[in-house]
Amino acid sequence: MSEPTPVRQIIGEVTAGAAVLGDGRPVVALHGWGGAIRSFWPVAEQLAPRGYQVHVLDLPGFGSSDLPPRPWDVTDYSRFVLNYLDAAGLARVDLIGHSFGGRIGLVLAADHPERVRKMVLASSAGIPTTPTLWQRVRSTGARAARITLDGLGMTDLRARLQRRYNQRYASQDYLTAGALQETFVRVIRDDLSPYARRVQAPTLLIWGDQDADTPLWQGRRLEALIPDAGLVVFRGAGHFAYLERLPEFLRIVEHFLGSGD
Repeated sequence: MSEPTPVRQIIGEVTAGAAVLGDGRPVVALHGWGGAIRSFWPVAEQLAPRGYQVHVLDLPGFGSSDLPPRPWDVTDYSRFVLNYLDAAGLARVDLIGHSFGGRIGLVLAADHPERVRKMVLASSAGIPTTPTLWQRVRSTGARAARITLDGLGMTDLRARLQRRYNQRYASQDYLTAGALQETFVRVIRDDLSPYARRVQAPTLLIWGDQDADTPLWQGRRLEALIPDAGLVVFRGAGHFAYLERLPEFLRIVEHFLGSGD
């Protein structure tokens, strides 16, 4: 695999990196949380020679891109991608999104259907997991303790208990988010089911049945919500099924994008 060379440019509010490979029908690839251009470069390298111009972005806060100027939510990231399309002169594109990139794809395709021709969502996030009774009780108790300690002015104790709570119960993505922690909280809090219902673009869902981050039932839920969607399951694959089964992924995606021309 060659090394991508991102070109940094001002896109809306931020300076961000993008790499473009190939000529032909435009495809925009959006990586997952913690990823970067490298996450989709193996796809770009093999898709580009098949008649596509693949645009791979470093989303703000990742790779070569600057941090968002303030905590962002999914709508802000969707606006960033829209700004990139305008800056690159791309009126209508095919979109590929993995995990967090799938969240952005759902919002963009729902709010701007004229800009997305077809969409591929690989292990997309956006469908929340219902917390267990114990998780709800634990969260309610922790919130009550924070309010009580704040009211008593015991801010140091409150901060220590919050750190211990986070270390024990918070996700690894949150713990390693650094300056993006508040952005992470804003991104994951939204149930994107209403957006999925409004997606007009034909959508291909690709999932690994061993995905522990976005379980297969979430893929089936998106298939039921998106009006024109189909689900392909890779047996034995996990959250990065698109890389684990790259040749198969490319074959299916190429057929999907090229059909119905």
